[in-house]
Formats: sequence, C-alpha cells, structure tokens
Amino acid sequence: MEEMEHNNISNARIVMGDVIGLLHIQEENTETRDTCYSSDPNRINVADCQSGLNTDILWSVKIPSEAFNKSRLENHGCALLGVLRFKNMGKDATKNYTVLNNEVYGITMRANISDLTNNIEMFFTQKDLVGEASCSSWDGKGNLTWTTSGCETVKINNNTIKCSCSHLTFFAVLMISPPDVNANITAQYVESLSFISSIGCGISMFFQAVALFMHFLLRKAKSNQATKILMNMFVALFLLNLSFLSNESVANTEDKAACVFIALLMHYSMLTTFTWFFIQALHMYLWLIRQNITITNYMRKITVFGWTLPAPIVVAVVSLGGYKEVIIKATSGKTTRMCWITDPLIHYIVNIGYYALVFIFTTGIFIMIVTKIVQARHIKAADGKRKTFRKQLMMVLSFFLLFGLTWAVAFFSYGPMLIPSYYIFTVLNSFQGFFLFLYYYHIHNDVAGNFSDPESSSITIVQSRINVVENI
Repeated sequence: MEEMEHNNISNARIVMGDVIGLLHIQEENTETRDTCYSSDPNRINVADCQSGLNTDILWSVKIPSEAFNKSRLENHGCALLGVLRFKNMGKDATKNYTVLNNEVYGITMRANISDLTNNIEMFFTQKDLVGEASCSSWDGKGNLTWTTSGCETVKINNNTIKCSCSHLTFFAVLMISPPDVNANITAQYVESLSFISSIGCGISMFFQAVALFMHFLLRKAKSNQATKILMNMFVALFLLNLSFLSNESVANTEDKAACVFIALLMHYSMLTTFTWFFIQALHMYLWLIRQNITITNYMRKITVFGWTLPAPIVVAVVSLGGYKEVIIKATSGKTTRMCWITDPLIHYIVNIGYYALVFIFTTGIFIMIVTKIVQARHIKAADGKRKTFRKQLMMVLSFFLLFGLTWAVAFFSYGPMLIPSYYIFTVLNSFQGFFLFLYYYHIHNDVAGNFSDPESSSITIVQSRINVVENI
C-alpha cells in the first residue's frame, strides 16, 4: 500500500500461492462511494454495485462509503482497503461445521471499522446449497476461534446467503452445518403441531384460571394439603402456558432483553412444573404409603422448595447466555420465531436431565401406588368390583397426570415413533391443565371430601398396612 501511494496507483492485484487478493486506495480529496468486489477462481475484481451482487457470482462484497470515511480518519485522509481470499484455511476450523468451498475471505481497511449504520454485505452463492448456513468471523488475533456475533445471516434464496456485518472483521467465512434429518422430517408437521399446542394451552389456561378462582375465592378455607399442592401445580402450569403462548409475539419484536426474559420465564415455569410433579408424588408417598412420620411446617417447606429450586438453574443459564432466538421452519415456507435455549448441551443437561430425575422418582411412586390399588381390589366385596375397578382406573390415570408422566413421551421421539410421539406429547401436555381441572372437579364433587389428608401445619401419619390400602 505504501508503494501504491508513492506511485499513485489505486488498485493492485495480489497472488501468493493459493492466496489471491486486491488492494484498493481512495486518495485524499476524492469522492467517497460505495465500492463492490467479487471473486472468480483466479482473482478478486472490482464489481458494479448496481448490477446486483447476488447473481451467479461465487462471492462478492459491498463496502459502504461510511466504512471508507472511517478509514480516512485513521490514514491521513486516504481510504485503504485490502481484500484477500485464502484456500484451505478453514479446513479444520470446527468439527460441527464445514466451510463453504473451503474458502476464507480477509478484509482489512487499516482502521477500526465498527458500529456501521450501513452494514458491510457479503454474498455467498452455491447451487443447491444444503445445510444450515451461518456467517462467522475471526479478528486475525490469537487462536483460530470463529464467532457469529456482529453478523446477521440472511437467506436470499436456495443458492445465495447474505452476511450483513456492522463491523469489519479480518476474516469472514460462511459455515455450513450438516442438515438436520429430523428437522426435514418434522418441518411439514410444524403448523399442525403449533395449532394443537395453541388450542390446548389456551383451553388449559382457561380451566386453570377457573380452578384457581374456585379455590381462592370459594373453597380455600376447606382445602387440604393435597388440594394446596394441586393449586401450586396449577399456577406453575398457568405460567408455563402463558409464557409459551406469548413467546412468539415477544420474539417477533426482536428485542433481545425481552426475548431473554420470556425464555427465562418459560424455562423457570417448566422446571417449576417438574418440581411440583416431584412434590405431588412425594406427598402421595408420605400420605398413602409411608408410616410413622411427622413433618413440622409441612406446606411451608414444600412450597419454598417447589418455587425456589429451579431459580439457580435459570440464573446459571442466563449467565451462560443460553437464551436466544430460535427460528422454526415449516415446509410451507412460514417461519416461527421463539425464544428458548439454543445450546443442545444445556438443553440435555438442564431440561432432559432434570426431568429424568423427576421421572425416575415419580415412576417409582406410581408403581407403588398401582401395586396397592391392585391389592385393594382383593378386599372389596364381590358385588362392588365393577364400580371399584372403574374408580380405580380413573385414579390410576389421575396419578399419571399428577406425576407428569405424560412428559416422558419425549423419550420415545426417535425413529418410526418420532412423529406419533410428537402428536401424543403435544396433545397430552398442552391439554394437561384441562385434564387436571377435571380431576380437581371430580375429587371435590364426586368423592365429596373422602379423599383427604391432614389440614394442620404439620403432617403426622401413623397407619397400618390395611389402612394404607383403604386410603388408596
């Protein structure tokens, strides 16, 4: 560039083995304008910005005049630009992505170029582009660590991707992730699953609100501990349904703080719901199976436990930057924006792992109770067997919902069970609030208080094996 300045040369080509490039200088007191460049197999060329950069060109870039003006401020009035293409440099950049055409492009203006209002735009074109594309960059310092921050990836069509960057990075590359086979399979079902989820969550929220109204305004004084636990579960489920239904609207605002908040609220509500599944099973175990136990301030302790245990987890996820925007695509071309956890590792550890622990405990209690119910059938009178069996079957189904075992359907979302499990999971869990309302209504009207437990602040249980069976 120094030799170019001395010899009044505005453009110079570079060839260094597999590296090709172009140096460009806009002299002092010359017009500053947007300038475009493109790449062919053998060289970097100055291109016409008006002709459309994203047509039949493997790579092209548009540098706005604003960037040249910032370069002039740090180069004595001259605007300097270097564009370089490196082959094979991105070969081992990451294990999970491949570099498009194995080419990395370096751009430098010998100045700090950032916070641009008119972004630098790069276009990558390849016929029948397969996989998920993302624009990545490296600042040319330290270890070769790629980042997607500061650049937006925009899909122009099936062949062309645009990278729009508000800052100038030394190296820019388009990473291609392998196509998600499950995503291709499920894309055609996104709209129907979303419709079922919205209807189910809306109905569940309505009946949860009715149940909470009935409890707090009409029946609170008569409620026992089992009912109070159920009401806490209703509140957690209500928050989960509310945050889920409002998530897309918040994501569409593109407000990052709001997106993080709604994702945090939905995640906290989900983990809290799982916790109350655990508490529900624990309460049934203490009341129906365990003998000779006394717990002081029982309701206060389990309430604090139920609402505070998930808090440190969501705080940790926030600190790791785990809540971001997720784009879900349908085969119709419609895209849905959601705010949720984007890191698969965090999802598997925090969500799948958390529920798996709850599931192991609740399943164990469920098996114990079903065993007791089978035993209870043998001590009933012969003429009451049919009615008893029907009531016992309904109670088993109720425990299945109370313990949140319907969420375990997610464990079978593989292979030929993938699509059926999605529909079963969606129906059972989006309508879960409605099903639990039916259970709540049943135990207060049909059973008429026969299913009860101690109402004091402490719980004391002393019972024989026959009393256990009779309670069930």
